[in-house]
Amino acid sequence: MKKGIFILLLFTDIASVSAQNYRYLVKFKDKANSPFSINQPLEFLSLRSIERRSKQGIQITENDLPPNPSYISAIQNAGALLIYKTRWMNGALIQCNETTKNNILNLSFVAGIEFNAPLKQVRLSKHQDKFGIENSNGLNYGDATAQIQLLGVDSMHNGGFHGENMLIGILDNGFLNASTITCLQTSFSQNHVKEIYDFVSKDSSVFTDGGHGTNVMSCISGYVSNSLIAPAFNADFVLYRTEDNNSESRVEEAYWLFGAERADSIGVDIINSSLGYSEFDNPADNYLSSQMDGNTALSTRAADLAASKGIVLVNSAGNSGNDPWHIITAPADGDSVLAIGATNRSGIVISFSSRGSILDSRTKPDVMAVGYQTALCDTGGNPTTSDGTSFSSPLTAGMIAGLWQANPHLTAFEISDCVRKSGSIYQNPNVNYGYGLANFVRADSVAKAEYEIKPIVSNNDILSFEFSPSNPANLNIHLSGTITGNNIRYSIIDFNSAQLIYQKITLNAGSFEILELPINEITPTSLLRIEDVSQRKTLGVFRF
Repeated sequence: MKKGIFILLLFTDIASVSAQNYRYLVKFKDKANSPFSINQPLEFLSLRSIERRSKQGIQITENDLPPNPSYISAIQNAGALLIYKTRWMNGALIQCNETTKNNILNLSFVAGIEFNAPLKQVRLSKHQDKFGIENSNGLNYGDATAQIQLLGVDSMHNGGFHGENMLIGILDNGFLNASTITCLQTSFSQNHVKEIYDFVSKDSSVFTDGGHGTNVMSCISGYVSNSLIAPAFNADFVLYRTEDNNSESRVEEAYWLFGAERADSIGVDIINSSLGYSEFDNPADNYLSSQMDGNTALSTRAADLAASKGIVLVNSAGNSGNDPWHIITAPADGDSVLAIGATNRSGIVISFSSRGSILDSRTKPDVMAVGYQTALCDTGGNPTTSDGTSFSSPLTAGMIAGLWQANPHLTAFEISDCVRKSGSIYQNPNVNYGYGLANFVRADSVAKAEYEIKPIVSNNDILSFEFSPSNPANLNIHLSGTITGNNIRYSIIDFNSAQLIYQKITLNAGSFEILELPINEITPTSLLRIEDVSQRKTLGVFRF
């Protein structure tokens, strides 16, 4: 294990159980008499998670509190094995037989169980390979230029944005060999991987399980000089296995929930999930296409809750375009989730890319990126290509990391809005193509045009003012010649904490002034104040 990776060890060991034991997601009625308080959030959230909320004006609520420990103890005393607890759904995943489950349902604080059925039970039919469309073929990685240019990531890199200080969570089926292959050594050798955990096996074995997550991660952070340079190769990561390769059941949606909750608590900015749920090994558990409504599936509700905490959710649209199912799958159907469809390297939609529903007024998929012959790394670290929305999604997530890095004063919802509006057919979306191809340059232009720094107080001494969110950020300002020779003070202040973030004094030469500002310190709660120190007057106050 590389130095700097924190291996998350959670909860209890799974005991051997007999075949009649099933897994249920028990939901509680309330969080009454909880020892946890929203006034002491460090007991259940990291400082980074708290700061992410604060920067976006998001309050910590009762929904963030862990479930009542006395409730957990009571269901354990009733004979159930505790697997995981959930803050957002206020409950717990347990394993027990039907008699114990019925006894638990009679407890006064229990509201019921999710879907009124087990989330995992004996398999009744063999489900098709969940990653079946995603075959790989050898290819010269120099051809990867197309997927980068369609996303505008070359311009993003030219601006100095490679994902620095952005924390991305990847929920997937495992990350086989990811810690040892050359393609991902930039992430591991530079300690960019901050935490790993396997929510399926309840251990730290993410590097010995499925390799789909390795392919996905290489789309975000792979770096092989003169071969593959992914969008956000300097980003930080948490890697969570939430997908069981050996089955397809609703319990995987519960693992997805627990992974997203953990990602929230550690403070991620972006979650990429190249996973989807619609049909299961037990046909009785299958969703109806009408239930891809943004409100029904467990993973969809979890994704929307994650977005409400200030996280950008990026999810593959699905590979069902040629199948009877045809449409997107959960959690890509979430209102707050960016569902990413697939195109070829010319930007033309691929037939297998899942479509939106003609019965749904919402636009899905949201945007598109290359998902056919996508350049990536296999589990041996070799250059290859693969097909699937599983890879258009992380490409987009990597671009979003750079976009948010370039515009740190925006909220998660504003970033998602910029991404949608960057679509190549934003004015005329459709169920095949969504809003079209996502693009950093267009998204950054939307950010500047619609979420620019706004003057609160200004006077005629400021002739022109332009903010360019490069890294570092550039402030281009032209002051009146009437104050030539005066000392001008520039200050960035956080108006919530009243703390000074940045200050510089310059001599006005009567021409354009270009200042470099600490972009990583600028948030939606920042104010820029420009003062004429010589005359002791304020020239302007601007809100980011």
